[in-house]
Amino acid sequence: MDILQGMKTFVAVVDAGSFVGAMDATGLSKPAISRHINDLEQHLGVRLLQRTTRRLSLTGEGEGYLRRCREILLAVEEAEAELSTQSGEIHGRLRIGAPQTFGAMHLAALWGRFVAENPRISLDIVLSDRVVDLVDEGYDLAVRIGRLPDSGLVSRRLATTRMVLCASPDYLARHGRPAHPQELAAHATISYSYWSGGDVWHFSGPAGEVSVRIRARLHANNGDTCRAAALAHQGIILQPDFLIHEDLRNGTLLELMPEWRSATIPIHAVYPTRKQLPQKVRRALDFLVEALREPAWQR
Repeated sequence: MDILQGMKTFVAVVDAGSFVGAMDATGLSKPAISRHINDLEQHLGVRLLQRTTRRLSLTGEGEGYLRRCREILLAVEEAEAELSTQSGEIHGRLRIGAPQTFGAMHLAALWGRFVAENPRISLDIVLSDRVVDLVDEGYDLAVRIGRLPDSGLVSRRLATTRMVLCASPDYLARHGRPAHPQELAAHATISYSYWSGGDVWHFSGPAGEVSVRIRARLHANNGDTCRAAALAHQGIILQPDFLIHEDLRNGTLLELMPEWRSATIPIHAVYPTRKQLPQKVRRALDFLVEALREPAWQR
């Protein structure tokens, strides 16, 4: 049997969560995919997948074998990339993760240009606010917003974003405009669930550092939802300027207490530590750095 093809099919089935889902990734029919998996299990003498009518799950042996398959397939891809680089072309599949809102607002429009410039690279873009495990989940690269924890990942800074306190003119006309961070405790606020400070907002201003515990009337784990509530005049938000910069420009949201600053947050590209960075990843990194050199929200 073709062991390498069996490995590719096995990884595709796990990533897709089903034999049917793996058809698009592999270009194979469902019977062919089933045959590859069966042949692989017979060759290894172990069961890799538990199959029921409703779902697939990895066995203990399957989990260990999956990690090794990803490493082997990555090594093969890197070897091919080295050869293609020598001939002037870079090719291969590139799996990139990014936060949902940032990925949709500021990265989605870039990928068409990247593919046009690199026609032999195929992209797999996954948008999720969950922090993915790059190695175990097979990501080549991920964009992350916020201070990075100490890990084995390598990072490259792409840009920064500033947290801005703001509200709609209608809300401020009805409830007044706060002049000091402590006044936020008496206002309706809309809180982002993943904000590192929770419902305690921190500011730095003329009198030094100030922290205030807000009373959020709405919590959401999605910045778009917080923004929509503010545009509907429901309260004050603390959100990144990459999300609300157009609202600030057209006046549908007004910045509050600009002399009191909240956090400025880095935006990084992160990738697994490797002795030799694959050319396709380096190409994507250089592309993102250049594309975000003057980000739209800071122009």
